[in-house]
Amino acid sequence: MNLFRKSILVGFTVLGMAAAHAQDTAPAGGHDRAANMEQRRAKMSEMYAKRQARLHDQLKLTAQQESAWASYQAAIKPAMPDGPRPERGAFAKLSAPERLSKMIEMTKQREAKMETHLTALTAFYGQLTPEQKAVFDAHAMGGKHGGHGWGGGWRHHG
Repeated sequence: MNLFRKSILVGFTVLGMAAAHAQDTAPAGGHDRAANMEQRRAKMSEMYAKRQARLHDQLKLTAQQESAWASYQAAIKPAMPDGPRPERGAFAKLSAPERLSKMIEMTKQREAKMETHLTALTAFYGQLTPEQKAVFDAHAMGGKHGGHGWGGGWRHHG
């Protein structure tokens, strides 16, 4: 029985040391969070490039269409935000009218990007054959799923 107690004691000691070591090596915050964000941005850029390359291959573009494709790609390339993200706490400290004003400002910026995207899309789409348009419609911007990566797009209930 004494041996059993010693084994349990040793086991708990090892677990305690492992837990202490895990706490010591846990990310400390700021710098690690920024590095993690960079990794996510790099992965997102890589995924975007793969999707665009796959769409390019599926469209089977002609040499004449390549310049329109390049212009389209330059216009729609996602821009990564510069600098650190604004803190939620700072946004929460604003008054209700200031928060709504900021939200309207952000909406206008997104709308301007969408207008630029639409102009580039319309110019490129006009260069496609009917078969290519069908491929583009099925695969670009989420196709029938509404452009949302989580599969399903907007859900209408009722």
